[in-house]
Amino acid sequence: MYSPEHFKVDDPDTLAAFMRQHSFATIVTHDGQAPQATHMPVLLDAGGRRLISHMARANPQWRQFENGQEVLVIFTGPHAYISPAWYATAPAVPTWNYTAVHAYGIPRIVTNHERFAQMLHDLIERYESGRENRWHGEMPTEFRDKLMHGIVGVEIEITRLEGKFKLSQNRPDDAPGVIAALAASADQTHREVAAMMQACL
Repeated sequence: MYSPEHFKVDDPDTLAAFMRQHSFATIVTHDGQAPQATHMPVLLDAGGRRLISHMARANPQWRQFENGQEVLVIFTGPHAYISPAWYATAPAVPTWNYTAVHAYGIPRIVTNHERFAQMLHDLIERYESGRENRWHGEMPTEFRDKLMHGIVGVEIEITRLEGKFKLSQNRPDDAPGVIAALAASADQTHREVAAMMQACL
């Protein structure tokens, strides 16, 4: 990922927190002829070293997890169009502020049934915990096992991480106007970008 020094994020804790917060990610592979991508929930394990996910067995992309080649997992966060009308300096042109983390790693298909069941339980806990009227994952074992047969579990051992938070760090004189405009927007995502800019700057 092209990332000028202004926007580069290397802190492991910051990257881990971002991946956990924005866990609906894109898994990208390449079969030597064309890239393939699948959009899936991807969980970072407690140790921060492995990504955990699964995909439909009918999706042929999972076969590329068997060749031992590195895959790319893209996590994206809030983003917003930035108008030069918000700048204090001129001339200027529009741009886009955004946040992203690229995780690279070696995938391994999970064949142990108990381990796979635990992965699915962890996924449910991630998205159901804290809900007032939550689902606890109750289902007959036979029904669960039948569904599990239709999906493929994968663990991705992280080999490297790249973080990019492009949040007007290179325009300190203009950033206050951008933050004010985004914070006043009716769009929740714009307000999230403003909050991230404020924290970053």
